[in-house]
Amino acid sequence: MAQTDELRSHRFTSGLAQGQIASLAALAHPVEFEADELILRNGQRSRAFYLVTSGSVVVELCAPQYTVTVEALGAGRVFGWSALLDQHDTLFQVRARERTTALRLEGDALKELCRTDPALGAEILRRTLQVVAGRVKATELRFAEMCGVRVTGRG
Repeated sequence: MAQTDELRSHRFTSGLAQGQIASLAALAHPVEFEADELILRNGQRSRAFYLVTSGSVVVELCAPQYTVTVEALGAGRVFGWSALLDQHDTLFQVRARERTTALRLEGDALKELCRTDPALGAEILRRTLQVVAGRVKATELRFAEMCGVRVTGRG
């Protein structure tokens, strides 16, 4: 199964137990996005978690007067983490920068899998919190740049 191989090598899921990969693969559906396609709109109800497998997307902070790119995400990165929360709207807009492929995991199914497999649930939570922390840091750095603060050590 192609999803199993992609999940085994994807940065977010790499190192999970084979049974956990198989459980996730059963939920994963490949999707494609064209360049400039809006994937998630700020404020819409989160329904899916995405693992980027090729191409790239941008995470954008949107307000009525402006849209600011916060971060670009390529293969091995994820977005849509708010789908793991009950009844939560997306906080950022996500747009494809180029033709992009991803694995889509429906949020409700993923949440249920995490409830029935607590070890997997804990690991998904830990990894997702790292993603959230990274997004906060990227937002902070972008905001500092916009305010004219010299940002060093962006490693």
